[in-house]
Order: sequence, then C-alpha cells, then structure tokens
Amino acid sequence: MIPTRPILAFALAFALALSAVPAAAQAPAPPKGMTAGPSIEGISEYTLDNGLRVLLFPDPTKPAVTVNLVYGVGSAHEDHGQTGMAHLLEHLLFKGTPAHADISGEMKRRGIAFNATTSLDRTSYFASFPASEDTLAWVLRMEADRMVDSRLAQSDLDSEMTVVRNELEAGENNPSAVLIQRLRSTAFLWHAYGRSTIGARSDVEAMDIGRLRAFYRTWYRPDNATLVIAGRIDPAAVLGQVRAAFGPLRKPTAALPQAPTVEPAQDGEREVTVRRSGDLRLVAAAYHIPARAHADSAALAVLVQVLGHTPGGRLHRALVEPHIAAGIGASAEARAAPGLLTAVAVQPREGDPQRAQEALLAQLEGIAAQPVTEEETAQARQRLANDYALYFTDVNAVGMGLSESIAAGDWRLLFTSRDAIAAVTAEDVNRVASAYLRASNRTLARFVPTDAPDRVEVPSAPAAADVVAGYAGREAVDAGEHFEATPANIEARTRRVVLGEGLKVALLPKRTRGGTVVATGSFRFGDAASLAGRGHVAGLVGAMLMRGSQGMDRVQIDRRLEALQTKGGVGGGLQGADLSLLSRREHLPEALALMATLLREPAFPQDEFEQLRLQAITGLEASRKEPGSIAGQALALHFDPWPAGHPLHVDTLDESLAKVRALTREDLVAFHRDFYGTAQGEIAIVGDFDAEAMQAQLQALFAGWRSAHPYAPIDTRHTDVAPLRERLPAPDKPNAVLLARHNLALRVTDADYPAMVVANRVFGGGALKSRLGDRIRQKEGLSYGVSSALSADDSLDGQDDAGAFAIQAIAAPQNMDRVQAAIGEELVRLVADGITAEELRDGVSGLMTEREQARGSDATVAAMLRDQSFFGRTMRFTADLDDTYRALTLEQVNAAIRRHLRPDALSAIAAGDFAAAVEDVPEAVAAP
Repeated sequence: MIPTRPILAFALAFALALSAVPAAAQAPAPPKGMTAGPSIEGISEYTLDNGLRVLLFPDPTKPAVTVNLVYGVGSAHEDHGQTGMAHLLEHLLFKGTPAHADISGEMKRRGIAFNATTSLDRTSYFASFPASEDTLAWVLRMEADRMVDSRLAQSDLDSEMTVVRNELEAGENNPSAVLIQRLRSTAFLWHAYGRSTIGARSDVEAMDIGRLRAFYRTWYRPDNATLVIAGRIDPAAVLGQVRAAFGPLRKPTAALPQAPTVEPAQDGEREVTVRRSGDLRLVAAAYHIPARAHADSAALAVLVQVLGHTPGGRLHRALVEPHIAAGIGASAEARAAPGLLTAVAVQPREGDPQRAQEALLAQLEGIAAQPVTEEETAQARQRLANDYALYFTDVNAVGMGLSESIAAGDWRLLFTSRDAIAAVTAEDVNRVASAYLRASNRTLARFVPTDAPDRVEVPSAPAAADVVAGYAGREAVDAGEHFEATPANIEARTRRVVLGEGLKVALLPKRTRGGTVVATGSFRFGDAASLAGRGHVAGLVGAMLMRGSQGMDRVQIDRRLEALQTKGGVGGGLQGADLSLLSRREHLPEALALMATLLREPAFPQDEFEQLRLQAITGLEASRKEPGSIAGQALALHFDPWPAGHPLHVDTLDESLAKVRALTREDLVAFHRDFYGTAQGEIAIVGDFDAEAMQAQLQALFAGWRSAHPYAPIDTRHTDVAPLRERLPAPDKPNAVLLARHNLALRVTDADYPAMVVANRVFGGGALKSRLGDRIRQKEGLSYGVSSALSADDSLDGQDDAGAFAIQAIAAPQNMDRVQAAIGEELVRLVADGITAEELRDGVSGLMTEREQARGSDATVAAMLRDQSFFGRTMRFTADLDDTYRALTLEQVNAAIRRHLRPDALSAIAAGDFAAAVEDVPEAVAAP
C-alpha cells in the first residue's frame, strides 16, 4: 500500500537558528606538538603547533561520529569582482587531490554522510558515519590532504561553474529569497554582508582559476581552521590521529588578511521594490544590530521571539489573526560583525500591501507605546532555554552547530549566549527595541531628507576572547547508557503488546542522554467507500488539531508544550491521525495526556480555521507559476488512475482551490466526528521511561476510542501508463525543473526489491556520486541537482504492487535538452549493460553503513517499530533484509534491472522559461 498523498500542503516557517550543547568526561592530556585549552561542559579544546584548533566532544552513547572542519573564510572575505569564490571553492574541494582522486565516491563507498556549506563568515566541510577508527582516520587524512593539496583544475572549474550558476538560478526562482537578498544589498552600503554568498552571475561565469588558487592558498591553512570531532570517540586516541594527519602541515608565514570595512550608521529610511513573476506578496523590514559578542545580542534574541513566535508572538496576533497576512517571521543575526534584525509578512496576491506594511512597522517600531511585558519575556526565554536544552542532548548536532559560534569569534560564545539569554529582563528587551528598531535605521527602505537626522550608531563588540575569558560553563548533561542498536539488540529490548481490540504497542526503554524519549503513533480509520468525496477536508482537519482544544487555545497549547520541554504534536490525513513527540522522562506522561486531549477534543476555532484556509489558498496560488509545482501537478495528473470522487484521485490546482474555498468549519467538525478514533493503530516509544507505567497509560488514553468507520486499506495496483513528453511554460523562471517517471510492479517483499534499491543507488541515488551525478553534474556541469528514486508498494496482504521509478533534475532552460538526452543515454546504458562489480560492492557497502547509522537514531528506531507493528513484522525482517543486501550478486541486480526498467515507457515533463532560453554551452564541454 503506497502512503496516501497529502491533499493540501502549505508551510510558512521562520526559525531562530541555535547552535549549542555540552558533554562530559575528563579531558586527556595533549600529545607532543599540541597544547590544551579550555574545557566547557564536555567540549575540550586543543591547538596544534601549526595553529589548528581542535574541539573534541565525546559521547559513548551514540554509535556515530561527526567530523566538522570549519574554515574562517566565507563570502565576506571576497573582493569585488570575485564574489562567489568561497562557495565555488567549496564545490571544487570535492573534485579531489593527487592522493584522493575521488573524494565523494570514496565517502559514498564507506557509507559516510557528507556535505559542505558556505556562509558569510565561514566554510564548513562535514561528515557523519558510524563509529569506526578506520573511517575516522581516513576522513582526517583526507581533510588534511585537501586543506593544502586540492587539485583545482581548470576543467573542474569549467564544469562546476555551470553547476553553481544553476544553483544561483534555482535561488532566483524563490520570491522570498530574492526579496531578502535585495533588502540586504540595500541595507549594507559597504560591508560584504550585503552580497549574496553564491555570488554575482558575471563573477561566477568569469572566475579565473589563478585567482581562485590564490584565494585557496590564502585562506585554507591550519591556523584558519577549527576541527570539531563529536560522538563515540576515544579522545586520547583521536588526538593522536589528528596530530598524525594535520601535524605535518606548515603554518604559513604570511598573516591572515584583515578586512577593515565597518558599515557606517544608516542615515535614513531605505526602500527597495522587486517586481517579478509570482503569486505572493511579501513585505520585509530590516534594522542594523550589533555583532554576536555584544551584550545586546541576548536581548535581541529574546525580542525576536516576542515578535516572531507563532502563534503567540506580536506579529502573528497583529497580522495573521486578523487575516492581514498569511504568515510572518522574524530573525536576528548573530555574526562576527554587525548584522540585521529582519521581519517578514507574507500575503496572497490579492492582499493589501499597504495595510500589511503599516501593521508590520507599527509592531516593530511601536514597542515604546506598548512595552514588552515580563510575561512575554519569560515565555520567550523559556522557549529559547528549551531549544538549548534539547539541542544539548544531541552531540552530533552540536558538532555541526558549533560552526556558527566559531564563525562569530569563539566556540564558547555558544554557552555565554545561552547564559546571557537566561538573564534577559523585560527592561533589556524594551531598551534594545528602542535603540535599534527606529525608522532611520530601517531598510524597507526609503530615503527622506531631514534637517535633524536620527542615526543609530551600532556599538563595537568586545573581542570574543574577552567575553569568554574565564568562563567555566554548567554541569554537563547525563550521557545515558551505551546501547548497541543492532536489529537483534533492539528486538531483545522491545516489548510488544496489543491493547484493547487493535492498538499495537512497541516499547523500548533505555537510558538516554538528557533523559530524552521519542514517541510516535499512527491511528487508523476509514476506507475507500466511506472517504469518497471527503478527501479534500482530511488534511485541514489534521492541521487544525494543534490550533485549539476544548480547554486551550493555540497559544496555551504552545505554552504548555514549552513548559513540558516537549517538541512535536498531533496531526492527521486521509486515513489516520498521527502523534509524534520528543520529550523528557519526567514530562512524558503529561505530554502524552495532552496529545490524547488534542486528538479527542479539538475546538476548531473559527478564526484559526480562517487563518488556515487563507494559508492553504495562498500556498496553492503560490505554486501556480513555480516550475517544480507545474511539472509535479502535470505528472501526477498523467499517472492518476483513480476516478473523480475516489479518495486518491488527483485534483487540478483549480479544483483544489475551489474545494478549499468552499470548505466550512462545520465540514471539519463533521469529518472529525465521523472518522477519528485511536483504538486501531500503532504506537512506538523509545527512550527513558517506565515500560509498565507507560503500557497502563496508553491503555487508558487511547485503547477505548473507536472510529465510526474502522480502517480498511485502500488497495493499490500497478497500472501501465503511456509515455508522455511535454514542456510547460514558467515565465520569468531562470531555473527549469524536469520530472520523469514510469510505473513498475514492485513490492517491498519481492525478491527483486533489494536488487532494485542498489541499482537505483548506483544510477541516481547519490547527488554527487552516481551515474547521473557523475555525468550531468560532475563531468558536464549542467545541473546542480539530478537524482533518481525508487518506490515499492507494501500492504498487509502483500498483494499491492504499485511501484514507480522516478528521475528529477534542475537546469537552466537552455541546457534542459542536453540534460534530458544525457539521462536517456544513461538509462539505456544501465538497462543494456547493467552495473559493474565495483559499483555493486560500493553500493551495498554504503547502503549497509547508512542503515546501521540510521538505527542509532531513537526517532528512526521508533518509526521502524511502529511500521513493523502495522505490517506484523519484527526486527528480524530488518536483519533478513540486511542479509539479502549483503548476499546480492551482480547477476541478480542486472537481471532485476532488465525486468523492471523500461526507458521507452518513461514519461518526462519539464517546466521553465523555455521561450527566453538561449543555448548555453560551457567551453569545457562544447561540441567539436
């Protein structure tokens, strides 16, 4: 049974990014050639003689290791005419060195999850993998090698330039991303923070390999890098590995360049207008604020929470609740240099922009008239404290998140920022609002001459070293137990019971870091007949469950979850409701009781229903001109086998809009009354809890509530669909999207399924290392993203077989012909010749490593146990599938490919601005 498609999907989310966390254990003495630095809450610092800073964060309870190498260079370090250089260099460092010719391929073979990111102040290269001394040693040697000896060949630059340009074009499709970039470039007159990290198109296209190599030699050096290693490690042994890999690297004699530019105080309102194709209206306001090390940063972080939190924040109440805007967001940068506090409001096309602008500015610049209260401040502090506390329970996430504190000046800013936020008062919040949220410091932006200029002088921040000097930190988080997440061990520790008439429960109690516990549940109801004609309402019912119950409104629900230090909630779809939460041992019983109340007693407030419907309509309208949505809708309609009225039937965009506009609150109430229940379904809980008490509570909360329409699966069957090749217009969109698919008869339980998983992995299952990635991105440089996917059916009776093989790619419209031709050629070659023995070996090796690492996540294990309960399986099924992967032969895989893949049956739909496309052939790949 294929999971039912969501009837409606819409998200308007703006988040405050937090870096954080601690751990414990006696820090070992440094080996020769290395000195020890501070140790804060489990994170210990060391420095090699060549200047490389090393941070170790050991955690024996998680079977994974994260290596994150952070360089102190980003787009802010580029000169005019060289924009995009840091980001392009990030791409080229995956092209190899003389000693490591195929970095991405070797990482994939070893099952290493890897990537890199470039921001304004830093570039980070990170890898995550199951704990292995051999893999860690290889990663460290590779990183040391590419720090000083990357190939940086002209041919690689030629191909990757168009890939990066395609990434730039993809960003240009996004109205909000374009607007924010134009706002930044207007707010900053001189500082490099006003430039896009990806760079100007002309600079990227004209990039000179000699200048790029000079940039690399200037910034890629041990004394400009911080190496973070987190997870299940032996600190003393790792220090020896680090010294062996990085110790021989010399510290350059030349000092690192310093950028003297300081953005002058803004001397009046500024304004910029972007006119582009789209169906959203957005208004944004930005204000200059100090760097992260300044004392005001903590109060500004709290201020952003007071303003931008949904649903209790001031902007939500002032703009979303009265339907002036469909969504809002706010953020405050915390960087090495002064940045921006930004607020955004999103409206549908027919919204009143003047009203939204006035309401937004009234909230931002009117705090003096309506000061922030102690209650608002306390709630904002609590939300931030909860985010920090939860973040500190994931050592590997901390290893990644430290990048931002390092980039801001010192990794210990993570902890000093947390402590400073905890001490913020309402007086502090009102003071910074008055100091920075002024019209003369605003970029909307507009210039107005005045005889009495009102300028905000952003104060200089002290040195980060002064802020963190002598800081000792708090007590480290309890690390929990060492648990080997093998299928056999998971099954041995899991208690499986059936409560009532059909609620299947899987409980895996164990001690976890910080006492965390994950719960997930699926409650099932309805069948094809009872749901006929009512599918369009199901998604909105699920989305309303967190917006108010009979005893609490949306804000009170949000506050209750924060008080319980719980993330997650309840929702619902076509044939079921769902529950998902991350909590702590002491709060889990109350959190589950709250989830049961939200499921059983939704209030469906009229004002929240109107907000949700407006957001749904806005999201649907916004998709009308987006290439990905255009192609996706067309492909879904072409492959839809269901008649109108069937629950799985695909509606056109206009049909969906008409149904959403016609919905009433009473429709949602009726659907909940007629279908919802929790007596039939599956619940899995993994983490720190009492199994006996939990079983009794689940019986009391969920086992007795029966649906009026019991669950019966909607059968799905393989259907042959005639191939279709089509191009659809998406005017003014410089990035085109290609979606291709053909159906195939395949079940998860079929003998060919494991072979097809590996075949897809080799063909297009890896963005950087696959046949599609190697040719279309790495070699020909035509696309930033190209991949393939395989789906197989699964059902209780084992009969449903509606599988599919799909391909997606993005590219400049003028390059799409070549992308499609290359995909077709590679698919024909795959069917004709199959894969090689080396590809089979590497594909299985990487897949098995990823499956092993996935079981190290409690959330993943909980989801596995829940799904196994539904299908009547145990972890034996997982172990058997692992054994099948390991035993695959080349003949089995290639025979499966020939049986299932049919190039002539592939439908392909591309959407983009093809009318404006001009043939673009990079010099490196031009035809002779």
